[in-house]
Parts: sequence; C-alpha cells; structure tokens
Amino acid sequence: MTEPGNTRTLMIQGTTSDAGKSILVAGLCRVLARRNCRVAPFKPQNMALNSAVTCDGGEIGRAQALQAAACRLPPHTDMNPILLKPSSDTGAQVIVHGKAISELDARAFHDYKRVAMNAVLESHARLCRQYDYIVVEGAGSPAEINLRDNDIANMGFAEKVDCPVIIVADIDRGGVFAHLVGTLELLSASEQARVVGFVINKFRGDISLLQPGIEWLEDYTKKPVLGVLPYLHGLHLDAEDAVTTWQLTPGSASVLRAIVPVYSRISNHTDFDALRLHPQVDLQFIGPGQVPPAADLIVLPGSKNVRRDLQWLRDNHWSDVISRHLRYGGKLIGICGGFQMLGQVIDDPHGIEGPAGSSTGLGLFALSTELQRQKQLRQVTGTLALDGAIVEGYEIHCGVSSGAALEHCAVALSDGRRDGAVSADGQILGTYLHGLFDHPQARDGLLRWAGLAPDSAPGLAAIREQQLERLADSLEQTLDCSALFPGVL
Repeated sequence: MTEPGNTRTLMIQGTTSDAGKSILVAGLCRVLARRNCRVAPFKPQNMALNSAVTCDGGEIGRAQALQAAACRLPPHTDMNPILLKPSSDTGAQVIVHGKAISELDARAFHDYKRVAMNAVLESHARLCRQYDYIVVEGAGSPAEINLRDNDIANMGFAEKVDCPVIIVADIDRGGVFAHLVGTLELLSASEQARVVGFVINKFRGDISLLQPGIEWLEDYTKKPVLGVLPYLHGLHLDAEDAVTTWQLTPGSASVLRAIVPVYSRISNHTDFDALRLHPQVDLQFIGPGQVPPAADLIVLPGSKNVRRDLQWLRDNHWSDVISRHLRYGGKLIGICGGFQMLGQVIDDPHGIEGPAGSSTGLGLFALSTELQRQKQLRQVTGTLALDGAIVEGYEIHCGVSSGAALEHCAVALSDGRRDGAVSADGQILGTYLHGLFDHPQARDGLLRWAGLAPDSAPGLAAIREQQLERLADSLEQTLDCSALFPGVL
C-alpha cells in the first residue's frame, strides 16, 4: 500500500474535446509503467457509448480500459467512477462505480453532481492507497462556463485533490495559441495557478517555424510549453467514443468487404478495430444518407437504444439492403443490440431505453428479447460453434433473449452457458459478445465463414501493445517527462 499523501496525481485537461487527453494519459501511463512505477489511470466523469467490462464486474469508459492496459493493469471501476451513456439528445444512463443507477436528463445530472463528487473522491482515494502515480484525464474543456458549477470532471476535481494540471491543445484543428490562451484566461486565479504547462498535440512540419509562437505563448502566459507532440500517422488505439475515420487500404489482392451501419446510438464500435486493422479486410462504416455498397459481410453493431436504432435501420432502407445481401449469399452478423434486432420482437416494458413499448424485429431469427432492469456485465471466454476457435469478449446488455433460434448457439462459453444463434442455412450469426473479433482465432474463423482465406495477422491485443510502446517512445523524445515526474525519468 502507498502511504497517504505520497501518491502523485497529475491531471491532463484539454482545450476541446478530442484534443488528445486520452492518448496523452495512455502514453504517460506506459512511460511510467515501463520504469516499473506503480501507476493507474483515472477519469472522474466520462460520457461515451464505448465502454468496457472491468475485473470487478462493472462498466467503465473504453478509454480508461486502454489506459489500464498501458499501465499493465486489468481495468477497474475506480478508474472511471462516473460514466454517462447518452440515450437521447438530452438524457443519459448514469453509471456510478460500474453500475447503472438511473436515467437522468442534463439538468437533473447537473444537480446530481454534488452527490457524484463523493463517488469520484472515494475512487481516487482508493487508488491513492494502491499506486504511487495517478494520471487523470479531464473531460471536454475546463473553460465551459455553463458547466463550472459543481464541476467534477475538470478543475472542480483538481481543486478538490489539489493536483497540478497540464493543458493540451490540438494544433491540427487550427488556432492552437488562441485555444490555449483563451482556456487559461477563462479559469479562476487559483485554477490558473495550478496549470504547470501546455502540450501542443499533432504537429507536422518544420518545428522551427512554430518556435516564435511558443516563445510568445510562454512570455504571455508565464507557463512553459512542455512538449510539441508529432502527428503519429497510423496510430491506432481504442477510440473513446466517436467513430474514427481512419481507413486502411487492404494490403492483399484477396479482400473481404464488410460494412457496418452507423445508427444514431451505435455503441462499442471498437468491436470492429480488429477487422479494420486486418490487411485483407475492407471495412466501411455507413452513415445516414450513404448508399451501402455491395459487401461480403454486413455486421449490425451494438446500440444504446435498440428500438430507436431498429427504426433508424428501417428509415434508412437497411431492411431491403439486408434482404438483398442474404439473397445473393452474403453473411450477416448481429452483435448485442444488433443481435436483438435480428429477432421477431424487442419488448421494453419498463422503459429502460426510452418510452415503454415493443418493436417488431427483422424476423431473421426465431427469438424475442425483453429488456430488463438489471444489466448483464461479464468478461467471458469460449469457443466458436463454427470451428471451435477461441473467443474472448465481454457482455454489456439489458436484454434477455429466448426462442428456438438459441438451440443452435454461436458460442459455447467457458462458464457452461450458450450464447447467440446461427441460422439453419449458416448465413446469419448473432451474439451478445462484444470483442467478438479481438482474438485472432475467432477473427480468422469468422473471416473464413464469411468467405475469406485469411493470412496470418497479429491479434488486436498485440497491435495495441505495439502502438502503446510507439506512443511512449514518442512522448519520451518530445515531452519534458523529467519535469512532470522528477526523479523517475
């Protein structure tokens, strides 16, 4: 255990969302971890539909699971004590210490933040008793004037625990000096005092041309620029929330084409990272208004609001696309909410994901699903029914499915349960397991089922590890790490 008061907490805040906070925290965690420091990530409050199941059976943001991997730790609910999962434009499911407690609109959560701060401080205190370093990720920007009251995500937390803050800005967006100066100016005097420096992210070009701006910024703010991080082309790490736009060009003449609809409440789209990184797979996300191209494989992803996204599929003519795809011999996979959509009925009698009611499914599996109040959260292993390949994944769902289709399961789980379904003609597979493609055996088994003879390629865990090492190498070369962690680096 760490003696009270000996833990060093450092917080990374950003001028905007997607400024580079998540990646910088992950990189710093790996820099410390490979020097055998006891380090853990922390994000007081996260809002994301990409989530992960923890070793203690809870749910946290996907970015904190990545940061835990950077620390070489299993993810734990204390690393992200408050998680908001939007279910509409104004409401979200509130998850505290890994468990869903309520559905609140934005105004109600603003009032609830006084209570949420207690949960945040409890988790931080527990981590401080176990680790020597806590690297904290803020949320959005600390300069959101309308959100400053009862803030738990940025300076409100930093003031409570009295930790130093670094502000990072993304130069790729333009206006980097205005972002940094404007953010600092909108902070209170005590908040400005705890800012120990700036980081400029995603720079490309001749850094000498940036130097006059850096000198002006340091003179104007009296704060140092601790580093200018390069734009790391081809850096592929788990996205916190938004569907990322990177697209790899398949490196082989033998290519499987896969498409994924991006419905309004798509969740855990990181399920497809293992496919996007495979050199023989051309995977495309298809948004509203886009015409789905011909493909070998269609995958219906998870959803935070299954009935609403089922209607989105119909409104965007995906029912016709799927029917034509199957008629011409294509393969179809449904994951979690996507699996539920393949059945006959989705019933939400308690209004778990919106107004109570029922929706008719796509009717491709003889099963019905009822959404229940208790969410299922599990890390699981098993084998594919198709070929016995190893599967490693996790479950996050409120739905419980029943029906004759489940007699032909998709995955035999190691705990003795049977998951999902495979159609009698072998064209359609459904499962509740997120991370379905992450293990290379499962990925390759499903690619063979979909019609590809896959070449050997590393699994997602190996790729993630290589990318974290690359990120840490870059930080050590371009960031003044010794100023952040004196005596360690």
